[in-house]
Amino acid sequence: MLYSSVALGLLAAYFSYRYAWWKRAVNYDYPRILMYHMIREAIPGKKFNSLRVSPKAFEAQIAYLAQKGWHSFTMSEAFEKRHALPKKSVVITFDDGYRDNLTHALPILEKYGFKATIYLVNDRHERDWSGYRKAKNSGAGLKEEPKLSDDEVRKLLASGYIEIGAHTLTHANLPALDDATSSEEICRSKREIEETFSTACKSFAYPFGLYGEREKGYAKACGYTHAVTTHTGIADLAVCDPYEIPRVTISGKDNFLAFWLKLRTGRRGVKK
Repeated sequence: MLYSSVALGLLAAYFSYRYAWWKRAVNYDYPRILMYHMIREAIPGKKFNSLRVSPKAFEAQIAYLAQKGWHSFTMSEAFEKRHALPKKSVVITFDDGYRDNLTHALPILEKYGFKATIYLVNDRHERDWSGYRKAKNSGAGLKEEPKLSDDEVRKLLASGYIEIGAHTLTHANLPALDDATSSEEICRSKREIEETFSTACKSFAYPFGLYGEREKGYAKACGYTHAVTTHTGIADLAVCDPYEIPRVTISGKDNFLAFWLKLRTGRRGVKK
């Protein structure tokens, strides 16, 4: 009996640490900005499966948001309405520009009437940015993931559900670059998106979530009204730094409980 009680106590402690179910929900006046990458099945044995959320899981998440009365906005819409957003506002974001954002994500978004912002890498084809942050990740498979063609981006825009934001020219590790190159990656990305797709590009996402005051300054000078990070959290858009907006990471390894908890607090557990 003693061993059983100890085991149950340890299990309860682990569950509480892993899921932090006891944490209070962040004020629902603050929007939840969710960060995704791919909507596709995981690849057994491959790295980056955390970036691959299955279509089934994604639909369950979007269906839940719809059923519970969440209000959907693009990132630019949410920022523009930041002083008057309704309770339970949500922004769906996708980084990089994978083809499954069109083939798998868009039909689900359309089905439930939800919008999204896709942060597009301009030079995204045949490019392996896996190792730009950590050399050990070179060749880990992101190069082989199908990316959106320009015509497919136009289809997304034509749907009326998608906004295109910028994610640099090459998915660059910005702090590792000199001033001129870092500025070019940020500013030209915006210009090329606007010229190629005849759409306003107001929103920027820092690749790998790596940036400093220099990159924030370039984003502002280039004409972006705001920029999102990979910092985990939920913020009041009306008062937070507009060039340092946190997001809630949705992982392909999340079960539905983890998703629900992240909607409440921004994190699955104590640290993640």
